[in-house]
Amino acid sequence: MQRLRSPRLVPFLVVSAVTLVMLFSPGSAVPSGPPNSDKVTHLLMFLALAVAARYAGFRFRWVLLGGLLYAAVSEVLQAALPIQRSGSVWDWAADAVGVLLGLGIVAAWQGGRRKSVADVD
Repeated sequence: MQRLRSPRLVPFLVVSAVTLVMLFSPGSAVPSGPPNSDKVTHLLMFLALAVAARYAGFRFRWVLLGGLLYAAVSEVLQAALPIQRSGSVWDWAADAVGVLLGLGIVAAWQGGRRKSVADVD
Protein backbone atom coordinates (compact mmCIF):
# COMPACT_ATOMS: atom_id res chain seq x y z
CA MET A 1 0.00 0.00 0.00
CA GLN A 2 2.92 2.31 0.70
CA ARG A 3 3.94 2.13 -2.99
CA LEU A 4 0.66 3.80 -4.00
CA ARG A 5 1.67 6.89 -2.03
CA SER A 6 5.22 7.07 -3.37
CA PRO A 7 6.20 10.03 -5.55
CA ARG A 8 7.98 7.44 -7.72
CA LEU A 9 4.54 6.41 -8.98
CA VAL A 10 3.94 9.80 -10.65
CA PRO A 11 6.09 9.20 -13.77
CA PHE A 12 4.38 5.83 -14.28
CA LEU A 13 0.93 7.43 -14.07
CA VAL A 14 1.93 10.21 -16.48
CA VAL A 15 3.44 7.79 -19.02
CA SER A 16 0.38 5.53 -18.69
CA ALA A 17 -1.95 8.44 -19.39
CA VAL A 18 0.13 9.52 -22.40
CA THR A 19 0.08 5.99 -23.85
CA LEU A 20 -3.69 5.76 -23.38
CA VAL A 21 -4.19 9.03 -25.27
CA MET A 22 -1.77 8.07 -28.02
CA LEU A 23 -3.11 4.53 -28.48
CA PHE A 24 -6.81 5.37 -28.37
CA SER A 25 -7.04 8.75 -30.09
CA PRO A 26 -9.20 8.62 -33.21
CA GLY A 27 -7.28 7.78 -36.36
CA SER A 28 -8.04 11.21 -37.79
CA ALA A 29 -6.09 12.80 -34.91
CA VAL A 30 -2.97 10.68 -35.43
CA PRO A 31 -0.24 12.41 -37.45
CA SER A 32 1.13 10.49 -40.39
CA GLY A 33 4.79 9.99 -41.16
CA PRO A 34 7.02 7.83 -43.28
CA PRO A 35 5.91 4.20 -43.65
CA ASN A 36 6.35 2.20 -40.44
CA SER A 37 7.56 5.23 -38.46
CA ASP A 38 4.79 4.48 -35.97
CA LYS A 39 6.78 1.40 -34.92
CA VAL A 40 9.42 3.70 -33.43
CA THR A 41 6.69 5.54 -31.52
CA HIS A 42 5.28 2.24 -30.22
CA LEU A 43 8.73 1.06 -29.14
CA LEU A 44 9.50 4.33 -27.32
CA MET A 45 6.10 4.46 -25.59
CA PHE A 46 6.45 0.97 -24.17
CA LEU A 47 10.12 1.47 -23.32
CA ALA A 48 9.15 4.55 -21.28
CA LEU A 49 6.29 2.65 -19.67
CA ALA A 50 8.57 -0.22 -18.61
CA VAL A 51 11.23 2.13 -17.22
CA ALA A 52 8.63 4.17 -15.33
CA ALA A 53 7.01 1.02 -13.95
CA ARG A 54 10.33 -0.31 -12.65
CA TYR A 55 11.16 3.13 -11.20
CA ALA A 56 7.80 3.02 -9.40
CA GLY A 57 8.86 -0.28 -7.84
CA PHE A 58 6.86 -2.79 -9.84
CA ARG A 59 8.53 -6.18 -10.09
CA PHE A 60 10.28 -7.22 -13.29
CA ARG A 61 7.90 -10.10 -14.06
CA TRP A 62 4.78 -7.94 -13.57
CA VAL A 63 6.15 -5.21 -15.80
CA LEU A 64 6.97 -7.80 -18.45
CA LEU A 65 3.60 -9.55 -18.27
CA GLY A 66 1.60 -6.36 -17.82
CA GLY A 67 3.42 -4.59 -20.65
CA LEU A 68 2.92 -7.45 -23.10
CA LEU A 69 -0.73 -7.82 -22.10
CA TYR A 70 -1.39 -4.07 -22.33
CA ALA A 71 0.21 -4.06 -25.79
CA ALA A 72 -1.92 -6.98 -27.00
CA VAL A 73 -5.16 -5.63 -25.57
CA SER A 74 -4.50 -2.17 -27.02
CA GLU A 75 -4.05 -3.62 -30.50
CA VAL A 76 -7.24 -5.68 -30.22
CA LEU A 77 -9.18 -2.63 -28.97
CA GLN A 78 -7.79 -0.42 -31.73
CA ALA A 79 -9.17 -2.89 -34.25
CA ALA A 80 -12.50 -3.35 -32.45
CA LEU A 81 -13.41 0.19 -31.35
CA PRO A 82 -14.96 2.67 -33.79
CA ILE A 83 -11.96 5.03 -33.66
CA GLN A 84 -10.69 4.52 -37.22
CA ARG A 85 -7.61 2.67 -36.00
CA SER A 86 -6.36 -0.78 -36.90
CA GLY A 87 -4.72 -3.42 -34.77
CA SER A 88 -1.38 -4.73 -35.91
CA VAL A 89 0.80 -7.66 -34.91
CA TRP A 90 3.80 -5.55 -35.95
CA ASP A 91 2.74 -2.74 -33.62
CA TRP A 92 2.46 -5.31 -30.83
CA ALA A 93 5.94 -6.58 -31.72
CA ALA A 94 7.32 -3.02 -31.50
CA ASP A 95 5.57 -2.62 -28.14
CA ALA A 96 7.10 -5.90 -26.93
CA VAL A 97 10.58 -4.83 -28.03
CA GLY A 98 10.05 -1.55 -26.17
CA VAL A 99 9.09 -3.38 -22.96
CA LEU A 100 12.11 -5.68 -23.27
CA LEU A 101 14.50 -2.82 -24.01
CA GLY A 102 13.13 -0.79 -21.12
CA LEU A 103 13.55 -3.69 -18.73
CA GLY A 104 17.03 -4.34 -20.10
CA ILE A 105 18.07 -0.71 -19.62
CA VAL A 106 16.85 -0.71 -16.02
CA ALA A 107 18.53 -4.06 -15.29
CA ALA A 108 21.83 -2.84 -16.78
CA TRP A 109 21.63 0.41 -14.83
CA GLN A 110 20.85 -1.41 -11.58
CA GLY A 111 23.63 -3.93 -12.20
CA GLY A 112 26.13 -1.15 -12.86
CA ARG A 113 24.97 0.68 -9.77
CA ARG A 114 25.37 -2.40 -7.58
CA LYS A 115 28.85 -2.99 -8.98
CA SER A 116 29.96 0.61 -8.35
CA VAL A 117 28.57 0.49 -4.79
CA ALA A 118 30.44 -2.79 -4.20
CA ASP A 119 33.64 -1.19 -5.53
CA VAL A 120 33.33 1.63 -2.97
CA ASP A 121 32.93 -0.77 -0.03
